[in-house]
Amino acid sequence: MKSVVNPLQVSRFLRVYDDAAVQKGINLSIGFDFNEYVSITRVLPTKKPTYPNFRPDRSTIKPGEGYWMVGVDKNNQVALVQAARLYDLSHSNFAEHLESLKAFYADPSVHAHPQDRCTCAAPTAKKITGKVAYHGDFWLRSDFRGQGIPTIMAAILRGASFAMWAPDFVCGLAERWLLDKGVLAQYGHAHYEHGGSILHLVDENIVDHDLLVWLTGKELRSLVADHDRSDPALAS
Repeated sequence: MKSVVNPLQVSRFLRVYDDAAVQKGINLSIGFDFNEYVSITRVLPTKKPTYPNFRPDRSTIKPGEGYWMVGVDKNNQVALVQAARLYDLSHSNFAEHLESLKAFYADPSVHAHPQDRCTCAAPTAKKITGKVAYHGDFWLRSDFRGQGIPTIMAAILRGASFAMWAPDFVCGLAERWLLDKGVLAQYGHAHYEHGGSILHLVDENIVDHDLLVWLTGKELRSLVADHDRSDPALAS
């Protein structure tokens, strides 16, 4: 039996990174209404389209099974966004979830284009089962880049997902340039494999070839439990 989440431990963990965001000039807030999230992200001029798995018109997100974060600068202008949702893969796995297009659409037979397709060749994706927290849709405004903010956001989302769901896995799909530039670890990705998602969604105008990135539930719990306030990543 898994031990319960220690709320004080998680709150201390989150406070450290929330304070770090404030020091960078960003105030964070959390939301649960994904219609509101889409209205925020739609008008961000340099952001890629939000994937349909975070859009209520394509994928139903039940209360308690998804959240998003937005960060604003001193002028209350949006500086970053990111979202997370929980998948119940107790009778499936992440590879199957992607390839069936159920990761993106509530009902692929209704919402998907006939030529939509997704291939997942990452071996570990078939082992990612149970309660799976999916993190994605990260966008950071250009004037805040190069300041260690992805590290801060990765930690906050992991802490929040752990507090709400205590998932068996946390996973995501990362662009390959992060690996090419040697910055994958800055986004908190402990493990990665190639071939996570070769994706083409016709109506969404999405064509991607991403890495699979993940943490196990045990690693997530240790990340929170073993956190040290002297973490050098926060000094950047």
